[in-house]
Amino acid sequence: MLEKYSIHTDLALEEKERFESDHVEVQGVILEEEYDKEREIRITKVKIETEKGARAMGKPVGTYITMEAPNMAVPDEEYHREISEELAKYIKELIKIEKEDYVVLVAGLGNRQVTPDALGPHVVDNLAITRHIVKEYGKYAMGEDAVHMTSAIVPGVMAQTGMETLEIIKGIVKETKPDLVIAVDALAARNSKRLNRTIQIADTGINPGSGVGNHRNGITEETIGVPVIAIGVPTVVDAATIVNDTMENLIAALETSETLKGVGVVLQGYNATEKYELIKELISPHLNGMFVTPKDIDETIKRIGYTISEGLNILFSERTCS
Repeated sequence: MLEKYSIHTDLALEEKERFESDHVEVQGVILEEEYDKEREIRITKVKIETEKGARAMGKPVGTYITMEAPNMAVPDEEYHREISEELAKYIKELIKIEKEDYVVLVAGLGNRQVTPDALGPHVVDNLAITRHIVKEYGKYAMGEDAVHMTSAIVPGVMAQTGMETLEIIKGIVKETKPDLVIAVDALAARNSKRLNRTIQIADTGINPGSGVGNHRNGITEETIGVPVIAIGVPTVVDAATIVNDTMENLIAALETSETLKGVGVVLQGYNATEKYELIKELISPHLNGMFVTPKDIDETIKRIGYTISEGLNILFSERTCS
């Protein structure tokens, strides 16, 4: 059944949870968790160490760090500052550059005209860009002995440019020669509770549009020649996920009913994979390709975009990255 199980998610954490719910152990994949009770921030690290584990997870070998913070959806500036600081710390963990000051290109992926897909452009809007200043006046113009030079690009999407995002990024990397590329994009999640409350950081690069079935060429170290750190926030879930969550609530309600308890027991006998496949069959073909986003997505994207940009600004203002 697992071979047929197609789930729309960009989160490595959710792929790992899928196997755990089916009581399947994935060899070569390590899970580490820590929880900050005071700030209600859960950090989960999924380390895929072998090719066998990568094939099972459907994701490349590498480290995936997930920050879950339910209060991220709340417009609390002080709390979002704490998220930014945590984000800077965990991005720093994944950067393996020995230089005191390095050159970084931030790519804000996505379509600015489609709000749930506009996270990357909003992040770039609030970045402190320094490359042009350092090249013109030197690093001492920034008041520091060591300065990380930052540049940024919003490449748009293929329908707007007629070019693959990879082609654009690759050309810029060839000309500007950064030491690192940080790609920021909106993601798709399996669990609706993670929408706009989760940030994933990965050292494996990114495949734009993969979560919603629009597979574009991957932006990875192998394809562009420099390390790529991917940062993403899930902003959409597919229709089958919404129905699946509703079914779980229905099952719980049926189990408390004396007359309908038998129906709940039967449905409870299905594992997560079987439930999801059943739901996909029920809602197809009309809703099968539909994705859903929260109604307050406009303000949320701006807020989270600023939070991520502040995390990057904090990181780039540090004197060293090692």
